[in-house]
Amino acid sequence: MRHILTRARNLGTRKPGLTGVAALSVLAIAAAGCGSSSPSSSSSPSASTPQSGGTFTILANSSFGVADPAQNYTLQEWQLLIDTHDGLVGFAMTGGIAGTKIVPNLATSVPLPTNGGKTYVFHIRSGIKFSNGTPLEPSDWLTVFERQFTVPGGNPGFYSDIVGASACSTKGCNLSKGVVANNAAMTLTIHLTQSDPEFMDQLSLPFAFAVPQNTSMHLTGNNVPPGTGPYMWKSYNPNTEAVLVRNPYFHVWSQIAAPNGYPNEIIEKYGLPVSDEVTEVLNGEANEVFDGDQVPADDLSMLNSPKYASEVHVNTLTADWYFALNTRTAPFNNVLARQAINYAANRSAYVKIAGGPSLAVPACQILPPNFPSYVAYCPYTTGKQTVWSGPNLAKAKALVKQSGTYGDKVVVNGTNDTVGTELAEQMVSDLDSIGYKASTQLLSMAVQYPFIQNSVNSSKWNVAWSAWYQDYPAPSDFLNVLLGCGHIVPNSDASPNIAAFCNQGIQNQINTAESIEAAQPAKAAAMWTQIDHEDTNLAPWVDLYNPKQIDILSSNVHGYKWNPQWYILIDQLWLSK
Repeated sequence: MRHILTRARNLGTRKPGLTGVAALSVLAIAAAGCGSSSPSSSSSPSASTPQSGGTFTILANSSFGVADPAQNYTLQEWQLLIDTHDGLVGFAMTGGIAGTKIVPNLATSVPLPTNGGKTYVFHIRSGIKFSNGTPLEPSDWLTVFERQFTVPGGNPGFYSDIVGASACSTKGCNLSKGVVANNAAMTLTIHLTQSDPEFMDQLSLPFAFAVPQNTSMHLTGNNVPPGTGPYMWKSYNPNTEAVLVRNPYFHVWSQIAAPNGYPNEIIEKYGLPVSDEVTEVLNGEANEVFDGDQVPADDLSMLNSPKYASEVHVNTLTADWYFALNTRTAPFNNVLARQAINYAANRSAYVKIAGGPSLAVPACQILPPNFPSYVAYCPYTTGKQTVWSGPNLAKAKALVKQSGTYGDKVVVNGTNDTVGTELAEQMVSDLDSIGYKASTQLLSMAVQYPFIQNSVNSSKWNVAWSAWYQDYPAPSDFLNVLLGCGHIVPNSDASPNIAAFCNQGIQNQINTAESIEAAQPAKAAAMWTQIDHEDTNLAPWVDLYNPKQIDILSSNVHGYKWNPQWYILIDQLWLSK
């Protein structure tokens, strides 16, 4: 998922990190708050014993826009939707790598496909009701999937393999042959036109969460349809606040998929400057700063104090910030040249631009940490080949000479915002240091991504900045979508394999890993690790860093967990009195 708004998580967008000045003030944020996935420690009994009650208040500078779950593609709303709605399957509602596991939710089990991977049969739990009292039925999902095509701005691409989807549009959709419900037997059968190893991941996204079958096939705007989760939407006004209250019809059917929440009410308020968010949360007037990645430098300096160590949590995101190398043209159609700039890249400088070590981690490989199949690997450094410790200029210069590309002109494409400019200028410095003659080509953020994707422009740049945040925790979401042969789309501004990297041997391994994932998950996982390392060796990118996220909570909040898919699990937090 290309990214501009890190927390809003809009498809096709990306958000720059803090500048180096702001970064330096958070270098020493206490490690005790980093990566926490267990309840916060405290001497108070209420901090160690979960308790229900109270109102959990989130402060956000702005809202997430239209609330219809068929259209909304923001993490900001998703963090609320996972508390009000459920899918057939879902990601485990827990912290750490365990939170990437797909578990049964409204279905009683995660089915294995039949018919060559094209048919799935789900057994739906009985006795579940929507928040308006309507019983859940298998036929509800016919509406769910058809709405992806009829609601303007929906996300049909995730479900385009369902039989009948090719004839759907905003004018109408009939998926009755692809989504077959038997309400009497409480079964739902989904037929695909071709096997899709990521289908379970796609069913775990809010786009596939159950809504009643009488839900409008058109945009519901700011009115969220009823759901089955522990909370329900009481109100939403994008200018003021969203209010979630307990769903009177909810009961726990799976603790790992849909646990009961602790707060009685969850409120997200909009409109305050980020500095005011911080002040109110630290004063106990609210409970969470939503915009932790936008905290002003002065506030970050204050948060550096040990006083706030238990209230500040820092986690590495499953995301890459990188420079793609244009493998279609010289000099980077030469693997030695690509490896050279990887050895030369001063990742410490890029991390500083991102905000410092508390906001970014140097990276060499494609898969990010805390991601399925990730095994640390970094051949492009001076120390151990697992963690980046510094550039190796001697090796880089030798490879440039060996490649015969010394003195070549190189155009570095980036964005013209402050961070984008600094990143591009640092890449120019790294290239110049090993004998290239580099220059920047800076475009507006709205223009840059379509420009570098389109092969029509491939002769105009050699190195191009990009960033990718997972859609869901599947290795193929990085290794196939970004570097697979099938994701090079000529003359299109929707070609995510920006480097135009295609290695048929690796692609064959990708195809095999995808085909065996359901039946042989351990073998597939090992294959994805190997593919990640092979891609890294062939250097289609210069991976810069994995960004981090800061969560700031009030002192009376406990039970903090970080889920790699959903980030902070709001409903699993509890308030001490």
